[in-house]
Amino acid sequence: MSGALRRTMPRGQISPPGDQIAFWSSMRSLAAIVGRSGAPHLRLRLSVALFLTVAGKLTGVVAPLLLGQAVNRLSHKAGPAAQVGLSFAALVIGWAVIRFLSAAAPQMRDIVFGPVAMAAQRRSAAETFAHALRLSLDYHQTKRTGSLARTVDRGARSVDFLLRVLVFNLAPTALELVFAAGVLAKAYDWRFAATAVATVAIYGVLTFAISDWRIGHRRKLNEADSEASGRSIDALLNYETVKVFGAETRAAADYDRALAAYGEASEQANASLAVLNIVQSGIMSLGLGVMALLAGYQAANGHMGPGDVTASILILISLYQPLNILGFAYREIRQSLIDMESMLVLKALEPDIADAPDARTLPAVPRGQGGRLCFEQVAYRHGARAEGLGGISFEAAPGQTVALVGPSGAGKTTLVRLALRLIDPQEGRVTLDGVDLRQLRLAELRRAVSLVPQDVALFNDTLGANIAYARPDSTADEIAAAAEAAELGPFIRQLPDGFQTKVGERGLKLSGGERQRVGLARALLADPRLLILDEATSALDSRTEAAIQQTLRRARAGRTMLVVAHRLSTIADADLILVIKGGEIVERGDHDSLLAADGEYASLWRKQTRDTGTEADLILTDNLKDDR
Repeated sequence: MSGALRRTMPRGQISPPGDQIAFWSSMRSLAAIVGRSGAPHLRLRLSVALFLTVAGKLTGVVAPLLLGQAVNRLSHKAGPAAQVGLSFAALVIGWAVIRFLSAAAPQMRDIVFGPVAMAAQRRSAAETFAHALRLSLDYHQTKRTGSLARTVDRGARSVDFLLRVLVFNLAPTALELVFAAGVLAKAYDWRFAATAVATVAIYGVLTFAISDWRIGHRRKLNEADSEASGRSIDALLNYETVKVFGAETRAAADYDRALAAYGEASEQANASLAVLNIVQSGIMSLGLGVMALLAGYQAANGHMGPGDVTASILILISLYQPLNILGFAYREIRQSLIDMESMLVLKALEPDIADAPDARTLPAVPRGQGGRLCFEQVAYRHGARAEGLGGISFEAAPGQTVALVGPSGAGKTTLVRLALRLIDPQEGRVTLDGVDLRQLRLAELRRAVSLVPQDVALFNDTLGANIAYARPDSTADEIAAAAEAAELGPFIRQLPDGFQTKVGERGLKLSGGERQRVGLARALLADPRLLILDEATSALDSRTEAAIQQTLRRARAGRTMLVVAHRLSTIADADLILVIKGGEIVERGDHDSLLAADGEYASLWRKQTRDTGTEADLILTDNLKDDR
């Protein structure tokens, strides 16, 4: 990849700045994509496609010569009428056959090369999509999903367009011009060849100049399209928020403003297109007129027959046919190069979190035993925050439950992300069973750790598929057992379609509590060494929460758990409670010792029991009963 594509991009920006496009670098990348497309019989298809392309252009130049000879034979009428007619018919049939071959060759080429183009498009889309998924959490938090999806889609489509139009249309047209110039110069006069070359050259130069002027409108059009797409997807994904705050009109107005910008750029593009078409028609007419005058002059002097006049004009017209779309093709090629470069820039972004060259696997542990999670002097600060974590150290032994409590913004979620290795510590290290997470294979880590977040996001699929997402090869019995363990069984049994019930976009057909239970079932099905609960029961009523707490206590036998909770009654039986404040651990101990210390934890406990005493007492009583 060229240096132009390796330049550092601002965070969240995909489209390359400026108008300079690395053409040859993009062509090398295009060839590389075709090479690894995995299309069947790739080399044979490429060879046949190139042969058909050259043959089609060559026969397209030769065909008018046969028709010209046929007309000359007919006009001279030398010999018996039957012989003249037979000779004319033979030449006309030959012209028709060659013309058919010239027209059929591109269609046959498309049949042969079609699977290669489709495979290349699929490969580029799949590779870019997979790379986007590997990018860091910070990148995805700052990038609009709609714009990112557009970049992947446009980049993949640009591969197909560049192959079909640039490689197998415009590039062969240049070859056809060489053939035509050679034929015209040898068969008639060098001035015919000069006229053809000059006409095509002037046509191309003016077309490119006007199209370059129009590129600015297309770029604005592209940006407005991305903006409109991003705003619409944002609003649709967050439909409930828009609805709750009565912001439908505001969201629609934002979308309308983006469409207005798109419409303005589109009007400018259409007006400039009309100018381009007028200029192209003028050049075509001028070239044909000059060619006709030359042919007429040669015919008047006896150097050419009527058929030769016809042939010379037909050769020039055949050159014009692919040039009719030159303006459109050039503009779209430029746009496709921009789209492709945007895709390549996205693929050039290095993920912040990736496997180390010497990445290791986790040491084996007895079945049912949890992992040992250790934070050793861990420090981390977000760029957008004035303060972060500083010198955090604690250990969650196998089978132990460690709870993180404290005010919002204290750093609890950051600790969870560090444990999941969604981010890496800036100082210190996080280990699982003695292995630094940065030295651990990500696939291994993802199998060993599961998360149940506060806001569980589900796929627009069935309940069964969402639960099985942690382990797609799970049996129906295993899925049902996980659902029962998450207190989801009674709910599913009352549904007409049971596990085949569709949950809707992001699971919005389910209540918050039902989504949390699906998330819990999914995590339990994964059977991890370390289970992380980030306010995983916050959307549940007190009775259901108490039941799930009992389930979790049974499920955590031998399993290590890291629990984030604002409701202290849910973690009162934790083995170790860490009170986080200002990015530091200000208190640690179990529930009784922290209450006895009468510090930060005791203050939070008194406040919560005073505000929600009945609910807290209910859950705590159930917890204590279960302990006994």
